[in-house]
Amino acid sequence: MDQDIRKRILVVDDDESFLRLLTMRLSAAGFTVKPVGSREQALDDLLRFRPHVVVTDLMMDGMDGMALFDEIHRRCPTLPIIILTAHGTINDAVDATKKGVFGFLTKPVDNKALLHHVTQALEICQGVDAEPEEEGEDWRRRIVTQSPGIEDLLNQVAKVARGRASVYIHGESGTGKELLARAIHEASPRCEGPFIAVNCTAIPEHLFESELFGHKRGAFTGATQDHPGLFQAADGGTLFLDEVGDMPKMFQVKLLRALQEMAVRPVGSTQTVAVDVRVVSASHVDLTAAVEAGDFREDLYYRLNVVTLKVPPLRERPEDIPLLLDHFLKQVAESYGSKVKGFSPEALEYLVRYEWPGNVRQLHNLVEQCVALTNTPLIPLSLVQRAISGEAGEATLPPLKEAKRRFEREYLVRLLQITRGNVTHAAQLAKRNRTEFYRLLNRHQLDPREFKH
Repeated sequence: MDQDIRKRILVVDDDESFLRLLTMRLSAAGFTVKPVGSREQALDDLLRFRPHVVVTDLMMDGMDGMALFDEIHRRCPTLPIIILTAHGTINDAVDATKKGVFGFLTKPVDNKALLHHVTQALEICQGVDAEPEEEGEDWRRRIVTQSPGIEDLLNQVAKVARGRASVYIHGESGTGKELLARAIHEASPRCEGPFIAVNCTAIPEHLFESELFGHKRGAFTGATQDHPGLFQAADGGTLFLDEVGDMPKMFQVKLLRALQEMAVRPVGSTQTVAVDVRVVSASHVDLTAAVEAGDFREDLYYRLNVVTLKVPPLRERPEDIPLLLDHFLKQVAESYGSKVKGFSPEALEYLVRYEWPGNVRQLHNLVEQCVALTNTPLIPLSLVQRAISGEAGEATLPPLKEAKRRFEREYLVRLLQITRGNVTHAAQLAKRNRTEFYRLLNRHQLDPREFKH
C-alpha cells in the first residue's frame, strides 16, 4: 500500500507485544508510527508528534481509550481516533461513534480492516502537515506553530477552503485572524484571484457604501472619477472583512442584499454589477452578544457565519511562544542588522509564563523593541520586563484608540466591582441607560455575574 511517509499515526496500547505488532503493520504500509504505552505519553506526544490519526486500545491500566479520546478531542476536535478492543460490543461501538470516534475495531485486528480505517481517516483529515515548505502546504507557510490546537484549526481551514461557504473567524485582538483568512484564500481554488482585506473600523461611516460597492463619477462632492469598490476589486477571489462587528447598522442590510444576490450597485448608479466573491469575516467581539443587544443584524450574522473558526489566544498555547520568539527575532534582527542571538534563559522563562493580553501582535512588538534597545547578544530579563511594563518610553505607548478601549474596559470592571455586578446601579453611576450599558459590557465581553460576590 503506497502511503505518504509524512502521514503520522500515534498508536496507544499498554500491551507491549501488541503495540509492536501494530507498529510493524502500519510502518510496513508506509506510515510514520509513534508507539506509546500510557495516557501521559500519548498526551505529551500529541504536542510533539502531531499525529494525523490516533489508534488506541479501549482497556488500559489507569485510563480507558474513551477517556483518552475525550482528552484528545478537547484539544483537537477534528483529529480522527480509531479505538481497538478485545472487549468490544455493539453498544460500545454505537456509543463511541455517537461521541465522535472515527472507527471501532475488535481484537485480534484484521490488518486490511485497520488499514482501511486509517486510510479513510486520512482522507477525511486531509493530513495537514507541520512542514510548510512541502509541496501543497504553501498556504500555511506564514503560520508558525507547534500547538495541537492551531494544527487542528489548520486542519479545519484545509477543509473549509475547498468550498464557497462564508467563514467567520472569532478571536481576541492580535491573534492573527487576517493571517488565517489569507490561509483560507491561499488553500482554496480561488488562490490565483485577489485577496482584499478591509478593516471595518478604519472606514468612516458615510464612506462604507462607496468603499465596498464603489461609486460613479459625480455621485457626490469629490467623486471626480468612477471608483469600482472593494467587492469588484475582490472579484474571483476573497474579501476579508475584519472587525465586521464595527460595521454601521444602516449598511448591514445593504451588505446582506449584496451577499444574497452576489451583485453590488455603486453609489450614483442605476445598474447592479455581478461579482464572484467569497467573504471571510472576523471580529474580536462576540457577534452573538451583539445580535442579542440589537447592534448587529441576525440575518447578516447567519449569512456570514456559515462556518466558524475560533483562534485561541496566545496564553492558551504557551508551547508556541519560544517558536514565535525565535521566528520574530530572526526577522527583526535581519532588518536591524543586529547580531542578537536570542533571549537569556531567565527572560525566556518569564516570557513563556507571561499572559500576553495583546497576543502575537504584542509579542512581535516586544521582540522589535528589545532588539532595538539591547547591546548584548542575549536579551536580558531586565530589558524584557521594562518593555512589558512600559517603562521604556514612547515606543511602548499604545495607539489612542487602544488606550481608550483599555480605559473603557478598566472603567467598566471598576464599576462592576463597586456594584458587585448590579447592572442597574452600575449604569446609574456611569450615567447611561441599561440598554446602552449592556452594549458596552458586550463590547468588552464582560459578564456581570462574574462580579457578584
